[in-house]
Amino acid sequence: MMRSLRTVGVILLSLLACRVTAGGTAELKLRYSAPAATWWEALPLGNSHLGAMVYGGVGSEQIDLNEETFWAGSPHNNNRAGASRYLDEVRRLIFEGRTADARSLIDAQFFTPHHGMRYLPLGSLRIDFAHGDKADEYNRSLDLRTATATTEYVSDGVRYSRTVFTSMADNVLVMRFEADKAGALSFDLSYSCPLEYKADAAGNELTVECAGVGQEGIPAALKAVAVARVVSDGKVTAEGGRLSVKGAATATIYLSAATNYVRYDDVSGDARAKVTAALDGACAKEYATLAEEHRDAYGRQFGRVELTLPENAAAAALDTDRRVAAFNGGDDPSLPALLFQFGRYLLICSSQPGGQPATLQGIWNREKNAPWDSKYTININTEMNYWPAEVTNLAETHEPLFRMVEELSHTGQSTARELYGAHGWVTHHNTDLWRVTGPVDYAETGMWPNGGAWLAQHLWQHYLFTGDKEFLRRYYPVLKGTADFYLTAMTEHPTYGWMVTAPSVSPEHGPGGVAITAGCTMDNQIAFDALSSTLRACETLGGSRRYADSLRRMIVRLAPMRIGRHNQLQEWIEDLDDPRDQHRHISHLYGLYPSNQISPYANPLLFEAARQTLLQRGDMATGWSIGWKINFWARMQDGNHAYRIIRNMLNILPNDGAIGSYGNGRTYPNLFCAHPPFQIDGNFGFTAGVAEMLLQSHDGAVHLLPALPDAWGSHGSVKGLVARGGFVVDMEWEDGSLSRAEVTSRAGGVLRLRSYVPLTGRGLKPARGKCPNDLFAPAEVAEPLVSEELDVPDSPSVRKVYEYDIRTKAEKRYVFEAVNR
Repeated sequence: MMRSLRTVGVILLSLLACRVTAGGTAELKLRYSAPAATWWEALPLGNSHLGAMVYGGVGSEQIDLNEETFWAGSPHNNNRAGASRYLDEVRRLIFEGRTADARSLIDAQFFTPHHGMRYLPLGSLRIDFAHGDKADEYNRSLDLRTATATTEYVSDGVRYSRTVFTSMADNVLVMRFEADKAGALSFDLSYSCPLEYKADAAGNELTVECAGVGQEGIPAALKAVAVARVVSDGKVTAEGGRLSVKGAATATIYLSAATNYVRYDDVSGDARAKVTAALDGACAKEYATLAEEHRDAYGRQFGRVELTLPENAAAAALDTDRRVAAFNGGDDPSLPALLFQFGRYLLICSSQPGGQPATLQGIWNREKNAPWDSKYTININTEMNYWPAEVTNLAETHEPLFRMVEELSHTGQSTARELYGAHGWVTHHNTDLWRVTGPVDYAETGMWPNGGAWLAQHLWQHYLFTGDKEFLRRYYPVLKGTADFYLTAMTEHPTYGWMVTAPSVSPEHGPGGVAITAGCTMDNQIAFDALSSTLRACETLGGSRRYADSLRRMIVRLAPMRIGRHNQLQEWIEDLDDPRDQHRHISHLYGLYPSNQISPYANPLLFEAARQTLLQRGDMATGWSIGWKINFWARMQDGNHAYRIIRNMLNILPNDGAIGSYGNGRTYPNLFCAHPPFQIDGNFGFTAGVAEMLLQSHDGAVHLLPALPDAWGSHGSVKGLVARGGFVVDMEWEDGSLSRAEVTSRAGGVLRLRSYVPLTGRGLKPARGKCPNDLFAPAEVAEPLVSEELDVPDSPSVRKVYEYDIRTKAEKRYVFEAVNR
């Protein structure tokens, strides 16, 4: 019966809907008509340093807190001394096919008891109101345009409102309470935390000291201090661990928090001094000024990109959780635009210059023992967090990751020596606040020596998006260190003669029950990127020719990609793939995305093999894997299949409101992505995937609308996306085709455009030969080896494209129109 009622509701919603446009001036809000009952319904706020989850209760409000440097443990490393003595034996066992024995030896000799420290909660503020739980006209929302959460309702004839934001300008959490009747606002403010803490109230301040924790024998070195200061036109009193406000019309709570963390090897900071400085600075300003400066600072980043998609007004008017629940049975093509912008919002809130990178949960964690410790999982998840940074015009959010990579390049040098007897630096599949670089967990997940090289590719990609040679020069030693590791750590495969990584795994996956291997496809692709990008950087910066030659010699000795008997891209050197296997990790397609080693134009057989692999792996997966698959299908230039994956992401969890029933639910009511449980990487993967559907610049040209789905085809526009080469792109489309594009050149240079429709514009000429702009040059990879069991490999169907060149000048704008529209 409930299914029938839902179906009728969807039909009526579709019949009543009118088509409008949702875009630059459209509301971008998450809206709800009831308070949050769970953390996954609460609304996230953040300024990279402080995180908050706002529940919007009536009789009582709860705000869960986080501080980005509040982690377990203390400075340490997890390198197993003397492990390199066993490396030759491990390799011999692998090459003899005795991978189970190799696994046992690795577990015994390469690991320590220390598997990374966990990110901690900072507890919760609780505000208990005197007016009780009854309310009318209730609504709460999160405005993505202003990074502000609001709660409004009427109780006993009085209208109450709350406005909460984490200031991007003043580094404080601000909570503003208002009543439209003088003297009607009264509440008590208190604090609780699952960790050991002490709370004292005096004057108009509530001060909390929260003790850190040790983990796996590593003692605690951090403590957190949080202070909430109340300013009100009512009476403020303090007693024990509680502040009370009575008889007010307005009250504002300012909160700051900090720890004694300075950097990964220094915990000598003064937490209380940091907190006092932030509070004094914020409280010296009027509330209106604080709010305006926050909106301006946040808006300077968020406002750079607008995405306009066809909108169903009736669907868009639904509460956000109901909207997600109705998505797959209704007509709501603009909901992906909201989720796209929500991903950008989360990245701004969880990663700002001078702060820490976004963790597995961004900056939001309520658990004393968070899933996977809420640390940095760097065999896909941390990298995925930053996929939207450059293309969606949020380059400054990348800075915390760059700094972490540089720090890892220092701590990872001893790991390279101790475990591999190698030069350069290495890190494995996890790290934390203390920048550990040794393997964690156990051999079949942790013995993966490519985390550092993958992370370092973000440095190279930033250079490609900006052309900033000073940035490249600054980080060249970090990039070079990854190449130095491969130059000295790779070993010759005794059967094939290729240089391979050994031991390693294809992340979290293995044939026949044992994952330990040598030279899996992902390893070879990452090694290729590390060596090739270092070579190009060396040449760009005028580095050593001898060193460049050593890179070239190693590149040609890498194992080529292989196409197996099922016309699939092989995950391992041997043809072991099971076409019925739908494992969440599709690591061997790293070469398709985020790398650029698989092209429909340069290597169509590999392109088709990647497509077959995607078809074999299926469309449903965990939330973060769905985010990756959107990007994969965008790179396949198949917008409709990418949109099918988007529909898989937009399934509400819990399904049908049944708490604890996961099913295919991949989006929580507050739009957080569900693995499940919550992992923020899926949100960022989604945002990057939508951008990749609209703009690509990795394969020799700036490709306009490479994967536009039919669902968005009637009309739409996007403004502010960024292509490699430093080109900012605005586009409009109608009837499924590009109609107009405007491109602003930040750095000058030749722009090569690729389009499915012919274009016209001043200075535009048909392209000839290789693109002279090296910033979006395609990868030059070896020809694939094709299985002898595959009679005739399939060739892909690739749409006809038109390519043009135009020489641009820095800070100039260029306009292009579709021909004969």
